[in-house]
Amino acid sequence: MVDCDPQCNLTGMVLDFQDKKDYEDFYKNNTNLYDAILPAFSDQSKPLESVAVTQVNPENSNLFILPGHLRLAETESQIAVAIKTSTALPVMKSLPGAICHLLRETAKNKNIDYVIIDQSPSVGALNQVVLMGSDYFIVPTFPDYFCGQAIDSLASVIPGWATEVQPFRNADINYPMSPNNPKFIGYISQRYRPRNNAPSRSFQGWIDKIATKISDNLIPALRTIDMVNEQSNYSLAQIRDFNSLIAKSQEYNCPVFNLTDGQIEQVGNVLEKSRANVEEFRTTFTALANQVIQVTGG
Repeated sequence: MVDCDPQCNLTGMVLDFQDKKDYEDFYKNNTNLYDAILPAFSDQSKPLESVAVTQVNPENSNLFILPGHLRLAETESQIAVAIKTSTALPVMKSLPGAICHLLRETAKNKNIDYVIIDQSPSVGALNQVVLMGSDYFIVPTFPDYFCGQAIDSLASVIPGWATEVQPFRNADINYPMSPNNPKFIGYISQRYRPRNNAPSRSFQGWIDKIATKISDNLIPALRTIDMVNEQSNYSLAQIRDFNSLIAKSQEYNCPVFNLTDGQIEQVGNVLEKSRANVEEFRTTFTALANQVIQVTGG
């Protein structure tokens, strides 16, 4: 997992950080994404190389994180300038592809199969180069008006992004972006409240509207730039709001589907219902993972 959101929520949750000091102490002895890519932005005489990653949990030897850093936001303006002026300033040509180059080198060196990148909800230059340098992408959605607006924004913005990064898919520069645009493989509907094991009517209405926007607006826009993985269904999963289980997951720094009875801290019927929800969560995410593996040929 790679935390490309300068807010570092993924880093804090996964590594169980409580405050700013926890981050500072960690950075003294461990690699983070900002420090890893800094040579490309400050000292181009030092090449980017594979970096160390942090094992998330001793019980899972195959899961790692490359933590984020608040200062990652400082690269935004440099990347934006590089995208707009690289012809005039050739020294900046390598900046847009630097992050994904680093991630690919690290994955290759560590024999990592999947790099899952967490991005911030913005349309800035940092997100542009990370998305356009990836192989595949998934769009998380929420059942509300603002998400519908965001889908329309993506349909408008991403084709422009593809055009802007094309000059950086040049194998002659230091850190070229991958030669092909990433493929959209689907979306996730999440954080809705259920009724009778299905989204309530009000949430289902928004889920349907957003699905229509994706099929009628986003996918056609992406097809024009070869950014769609052609498949029969793009709805990868529906993940309902698990309320208190999410809070317990964060409190004990573990996935919802790994919560124990002691961590759930309930008894009787409430505990039985929570157990059922934990299993539902496990089933949902297992199915999602299997779909991603199948679609991406992993």
